[in-house]
Amino acid sequence: MGRRWRDGRGELVVLGGDGEPSVRIPLEIATSYRARTRGLLGRDALDGALLLSPANSVHTFRMRMPIDVAYLDRSLRVITVRTMRPGRLGVPRPRARHVIEAMAGAMSEWGMRAGARVEVGVPAEDG
Repeated sequence: MGRRWRDGRGELVVLGGDGEPSVRIPLEIATSYRARTRGLLGRDALDGALLLSPANSVHTFRMRMPIDVAYLDRSLRVITVRTMRPGRLGVPRPRARHVIEAMAGAMSEWGMRAGARVEVGVPAEDG
């Protein structure tokens, strides 16, 4: 089943080993071509994380800061986490369907590592 998110805000929930939420992080969601292309370009910081979907690779050209990048499969399980310095081209991950970006070092604090599962929460729509 494909995931249908819209550009906007939400919440990233990193699940602990018991499946219970271990941490909740403010999340920006970028699903349109324009939002995914812009990503973190031109920013000096990020409060929380950015979800790019669909995506299976990223680059850090024209970025001002190193970032952590988590590649997620279709069930929102982390395939791998990498830290990328500015000016790099990431290796495409064929199994990845979504990418989460955050400030370098943040993901280890959140417990995001290969095999971890995450959930994406979005506000309920009005009407």
